Amino acid sequence: MRHDRRGPRRGLSASRALALLAALLVLAASACRPSGDAAGAPRPPRAEVIPHELTAHGHTRVDNYYWLNERGNPKVLEYLEAENAYTRAVLKPLEPLQERLYGEFVGRIKQTDLSVPYRDNGYFYYTRYEDGKDYPVHCRKKGSLEGAEEVLLDVNEVARGHGYCHVTGLTVSPDNRLLAYGVDTVSRRKYTIRFKDLATGAALADAIPLTTGAAAWAADNATVFYTRIDDETLRPQTVFRHVLGTPVESDALVFHEADETFTVGAHAAKSRKYIFIASSHTLSNEYRFVPADTPAAEFKVFQPRERGLEYDVDHYKDKFFVRTNMGAKNFRLMTAGLGKTGKADWAELIPHRDDVLLESFELFKGALVVEERKNGLVQLRVMPWDKAAGEHYVDFGEAAYSAWFSNNPEFDTDWLRFGYESLTTPGSVFDYNMVTREKKLLKREEVLGGFDAANYRAERLYAPARDGVEVPVSIVYRKGFVKDGTAPCLLYGYGSYGASTDADFDPARLSLLDRGFVYAIAHIRGGQELGRAWYEDGKLFKKKNTFTDFIDCAERLVAEKYTRPARLFAEGASAGGLLMGAVVNMRPDLFKGALVGVPFVDVVTTMLDTSIPLTTGEFDEWGNPAVKECYDYMLSYSPYDRLVRKAYPALFVTTGWQDSQVQYFEPAKYVAKLRTLKTDRNPLLLWTNIEGGHGGVSGRFRRLEQTAMEYAFILDLAEIRE
Repeated sequence: MRHDRRGPRRGLSASRALALLAALLVLAASACRPSGDAAGAPRPPRAEVIPHELTAHGHTRVDNYYWLNERGNPKVLEYLEAENAYTRAVLKPLEPLQERLYGEFVGRIKQTDLSVPYRDNGYFYYTRYEDGKDYPVHCRKKGSLEGAEEVLLDVNEVARGHGYCHVTGLTVSPDNRLLAYGVDTVSRRKYTIRFKDLATGAALADAIPLTTGAAAWAADNATVFYTRIDDETLRPQTVFRHVLGTPVESDALVFHEADETFTVGAHAAKSRKYIFIASSHTLSNEYRFVPADTPAAEFKVFQPRERGLEYDVDHYKDKFFVRTNMGAKNFRLMTAGLGKTGKADWAELIPHRDDVLLESFELFKGALVVEERKNGLVQLRVMPWDKAAGEHYVDFGEAAYSAWFSNNPEFDTDWLRFGYESLTTPGSVFDYNMVTREKKLLKREEVLGGFDAANYRAERLYAPARDGVEVPVSIVYRKGFVKDGTAPCLLYGYGSYGASTDADFDPARLSLLDRGFVYAIAHIRGGQELGRAWYEDGKLFKKKNTFTDFIDCAERLVAEKYTRPARLFAEGASAGGLLMGAVVNMRPDLFKGALVGVPFVDVVTTMLDTSIPLTTGEFDEWGNPAVKECYDYMLSYSPYDRLVRKAYPALFVTTGWQDSQVQYFEPAKYVAKLRTLKTDRNPLLLWTNIEGGHGGVSGRFRRLEQTAMEYAFILDLAEIRE
């Protein structure tokens, strides 16, 4: 998905960047000063204009910056580095504020920290951080927490010598002896799966490149199933079977997903009795399965794919459990026998409800627990297999929050592990006894620096959309805030892929709240906060609802005097960056500025190019512009295509050179084009993280550097410089 929350990035050093800028400005005869620049102020680089015609359906667009798509062209990186240098120069007066903010961010982090251990197959697993180190250390103890610590993997060691490092898919073999994990040191989502003998600490020779990073163990402790991706499009498209100690080149191809609109992945059931291969599409799914103790057997299709039929599967005892939208827009839960898995033999366990979205479920020996969403909020519903025990919901006690299933790998337990946070409550881990209903707080993220939740207030209001729909808005501010329209406000939005944006806690955000900011989340259509229809009313030919909802939420905040346009800022990343581009095109007068993260802004051109990662799998999200009706509608809102000569708010645009989800050239072209059209004196900055990708740089500290840059940018615009 073109989806992820904003992530910091880092490029050139300040000295090198400024030297490069000076050299480029001397050499670039076309460099010019943007309107309104003060005398002596740094001048932005001007991208070369090379007209390129793009014709579809008899309509021709001229893209003057199409050449920026050429990753191998040295002038491309030269231009991006010049933009970084310009951003450094513009923000140089704010360096003291950036340093202060960064110090506050780091000062709230408990440097030596430990996750809550969870039990799995006789071991307690946990993650710890060490003082001053960026990456986690993954550990376990056998039998009890008093046992000796075994280090599974120290990611700080894996990351040594790399500017970027991400480790994913840590999975231990059924006999507890071997570890599989995926490593990406480029930020391009091309993971190499590696293996470690936990008894000896030795690394195995096996290394499987170009994968998703995940491996599913068969019961023999020697066979794994993994997914290989296309080197160019990055689409997960094939599943292979690998036997440890054998050449990767001889791995057996188990399944090839030939339909380019689908992606594929392999995983084990919670019971570890089956291996599943899941083919996924925006509108449909198809599962295959094989017993984990016969890994060489042929996979069987669970239920053949049908357009519009979505389902996912897990296993417990003598049944498969199936969450599906079959005859159920908001999904229902079914069961299937081990030998009859087609939909004709599914039996209903939980029926469909018009006002409740069934999001996921967990299976235990004594109960089924269902994650539901109602009125925009997650609910955890405990349903004992013994009906006489009575079902019930976990009580969270706050009006707006985020809750989710945590690690629950075992069936034979009465304790449900779940995570919880809110706009005023730091991330928390609870154990909940499904029989006695006892709730135990195991850990709450410790926020250093004098944080006291009692100093902050959270609210939820509803903004009337122009078509009569009520859009939820979650709001937080520091105690003492007065609704008189004078406070600055940062409004966040996403609204795509059915991804719900819950009210979360962010320690860095306190630096805004403590300086008088209001922070708000617009739960706009395109997400799934209010059920499946909420998503469907914000995609394809209803995509503009996402943009108008955000604008209507902003206007509601102004009307209720939380802020005013001269003090209102917007924020969104990835598909949320598309949202930012659309709303500043539609209502530039409503916002003082915007943080535009890794933005998907060149919608039509990207969706016409099937060689670009993610494109083919997203036709049912955005539309296929090869169809004229889709082309025309997408063109009517595509931010890059809709730029015109007028005044725009101040914009801080970010991207990643290795971004695998929204390619760097979309935000680069957007900024280059906007520089030639904007008639205002507001700053327009582009920051490219040369080392990172869609999620920014790796490491818990480094990623805070860009957050400090962005916050300093909007604080300065709000005339708050301390």
